[in-house]
Amino acid sequence: MMFSPFRKKRLVPRAPNGRRAYAVGDIHGRLDLLDRLLVDIERDISGRPAADTFVVFLGDLIDRGPQSREVVERLRTLRSKSFTPVFLLGNHEEVLLRLIAGELGLLASWLRFGGAECAQSYGLDPRQLAHLHEADALAAVRAAVPASHVEFLDTFIDTFRLGDYLFVHAGIRPGVELSGQSQRDLRWIRAAFLDSQADHGFVVVHGHTITEEVVELNNRIGIDTGAYASGVLTALGLEGEERWYLKTNVTRPEPSTTLVD
Repeated sequence: MMFSPFRKKRLVPRAPNGRRAYAVGDIHGRLDLLDRLLVDIERDISGRPAADTFVVFLGDLIDRGPQSREVVERLRTLRSKSFTPVFLLGNHEEVLLRLIAGELGLLASWLRFGGAECAQSYGLDPRQLAHLHEADALAAVRAAVPASHVEFLDTFIDTFRLGDYLFVHAGIRPGVELSGQSQRDLRWIRAAFLDSQADHGFVVVHGHTITEEVVELNNRIGIDTGAYASGVLTALGLEGEERWYLKTNVTRPEPSTTLVD
């Protein structure tokens, strides 16, 4: 566990007294790391109880890693007396939901950017999907993903606010009021947000963009440490003016089938 102070000349951002949040970075099908981190979070809560605790999953539960289906099922059935889970929709969940809704033109890029592993976790052969007529491939995906998983993903939200912190998947459009932010930016934005030094009025906690280490700046904190490949899944703890991190040890994923022509 590592504590990192906030080095800002102005007021230090705060989570409300008696309320705490843990933000969990992009899981991408690594059930092994998720289970380990949940144990660490429960242990951390027991060592420093709070009146009201949230665990905010920043999205991208699926794709790339070998166990998308298992991660969704684990979190769909997650129950804890220690915290309230909050689920944000990542761009990878968005794409899966669009495929299941029958949108054409997405299948090839989905398979190329992590969907092959996701499809395999649901019992599909990604090579076969790639050679089907697209409408038939989408029907196969729709049949393979349980309705309970679709219903669960449909409940995900785009933002969560706690005191001086805003939790989103990808980021926000600088200079745009929170109420005016587009879903596309909240789930997909990169450079315009990452390169901005603007004071947003809150600190944005996000995933989506992989970095080797946590990025902690005056206006944002990025905690996507590339778990599916690095073996490092990161959680950020926030309470009052404190910040601390929980991280899994480096564990490489087992080889998975990748799509090849």
